[in-house]
Amino acid sequence: MVGEVNCTGTAREPDRSPVSGPASWLGRVTSPVVGDDGSGSWLLPSSRTGHSLTGAGRRTVVDVDASSASPAPAISETAAPTLSGGQLDEVLTLLPGSDSVELKVTVPEVARRRVMERLEMDPMRGELRQVAYFDTPDLRLNQQGLVLRARRVQRKPGDSVVKLRPVVPANLTTDLRRRPGFGVEIDAMPGGFVCSARMKAAADDDLVRDVFRGQAPVRKIFTKHQRALFEAHAPAGTTLDDLVVLGPLNIVKLKFRAEGYPRRIVAELWFYPDGSQILELSAKCGPTEAFTAAAETKAFLASRGVDLAAAQQTKTRTALELLTSVQRAT
Repeated sequence: MVGEVNCTGTAREPDRSPVSGPASWLGRVTSPVVGDDGSGSWLLPSSRTGHSLTGAGRRTVVDVDASSASPAPAISETAAPTLSGGQLDEVLTLLPGSDSVELKVTVPEVARRRVMERLEMDPMRGELRQVAYFDTPDLRLNQQGLVLRARRVQRKPGDSVVKLRPVVPANLTTDLRRRPGFGVEIDAMPGGFVCSARMKAAADDDLVRDVFRGQAPVRKIFTKHQRALFEAHAPAGTTLDDLVVLGPLNIVKLKFRAEGYPRRIVAELWFYPDGSQILELSAKCGPTEAFTAAAETKAFLASRGVDLAAAQQTKTRTALELLTSVQRAT
């Protein structure tokens, strides 16, 4: 038994009290680029959606036996609220048990070209990818906090992932955390944060393509440990053979360095079946440097025209909503 995991993502009213002290990335980060109010930081409850990406619900996570398993732009007038003391405590509790932190922000379509130019992004250096998700037609896995996906990468092997979210790192057993491809990460974006665990494995590209086309069963691209993890957390009575292929979606991924910023930036442009797109920028750091990295990232992106107070989109949620609509229409 691993323990209890926060998993429902229930809505809650954001607390607008300021956060002070060393955790400035979670609240007010004073910078001449973004203004004295420090608006638009990471790990904040969204003023647009009125809720955090973390939730108050809990469920039991069962362990599986290892043998089976340019000039500064104008400042946005929209300010994001700060974290409450309780939310800050939650983040500080999650950080020590996490393997990494990924800071993410999506760029509105109206600002996309300007941001790409100011970051000197070269789309011709991008890598083509395809991703598909596996769920029931009514998204029972997603409702359970379980995400299954597979990916094809241009001229490289593919991979498969079983992901649980949100999780509490302290409730994961040592045996589970030592398994190949297992990791815990905090994803943070303006408006919220979520801590997730994932088990990742390499997958043969031809096999992934056959699964995407419906010419091979979904279970073939998951390892025995991934299948065991799925079985331990899937809704009662749901098997891998019950899942449908949602996708694939086409993606262009670009890794690059930008002058004036110490970390590698990853840009992903996702193409959805309704013709819409999401451009996401992200940077990774270790848990011990998360506060510094977030402050640096916030100031740098704002100086390049990225509006951190703009409404944010999540790639997976958007994909599942649109792909299930397509699946029902066919």
